[in-house]
Amino acid sequence: MPRKAKIDEPKKKIEKKSGYLYAVGRRKTAIAKVRLYKNGKGDILVNDKPIKEYFNAGLREIINAPLQAIGQLDKIDIIIKVIGGGISGQAEAVRHGISRALVDLNLNFRKPLKKAGYLKRDARAKERKKPGLKRARRAPQWSKR
Repeated sequence: MPRKAKIDEPKKKIEKKSGYLYAVGRRKTAIAKVRLYKNGKGDILVNDKPIKEYFNAGLREIINAPLQAIGQLDKIDIIIKVIGGGISGQAEAVRHGISRALVDLNLNFRKPLKKAGYLKRDARAKERKKPGLKRARRAPQWSKR
């Protein structure tokens, strides 16, 4: 019979055991789970594909921005699982997750990342459609007759 975990028993941290730092980034409906490995070569995998296969050049710049801001672009390996949303929202979720993981790596990285705005979760999302309207706020055209 398997042993039941006690409620008071603290959960073990996987990050320190496996040698990576974990963070979650979000944007609109996209969620990025980021694993950051120290002492790497700068390899980035997104959903088991190289970053060049998953994101275009413009979105890769968005993703690499926090790494360039602190000068760690070719020193850290990153593995990302991203779900939901569109490709642009996914890229910004990845950027958010990478920034959070970098702050866990070194607290001195917080100041430049915060100044650049990478640590703030962009909460803007699509507003829901209301009854009687065509979109969230667009009313049908009014006609006198």
